[in-house]
Amino acid sequence: MKTKAVNPRVITAKRPAAKLWQLRLYVMAQTPKSLAAFANLKKICETHLKGRYRITVIDLVKHPRLAKGDQILAVPTVVRKLPHPVRTVIGTLSETARVLVGLDLRAADQPT
Repeated sequence: MKTKAVNPRVITAKRPAAKLWQLRLYVMAQTPKSLAAFANLKKICETHLKGRYRITVIDLVKHPRLAKGDQILAVPTVVRKLPHPVRTVIGTLSETARVLVGLDLRAADQPT
């Protein structure tokens, strides 16, 4: 039985640690919103998770079937797969405080 390999783009932090955050960013091609979401997510990860994250970018133009697994209804969307529980944030991720709370990197009442 043959299987077809899916090759989404994966960005891994340079120094993996014990508690690795696995994030999936779902986009539709390289639109301005998709590029902004990736840049914002990478900046947040470098600031708050340096050395402890992996971002997998999944282009739904190339791999539309992958949207079903994480129930993606809008793009760009980031899904935190690990650590559990799964968390989802939709949009360009430009509101850093909202993204930090959405991904559970800090509590809603903590200062930035």
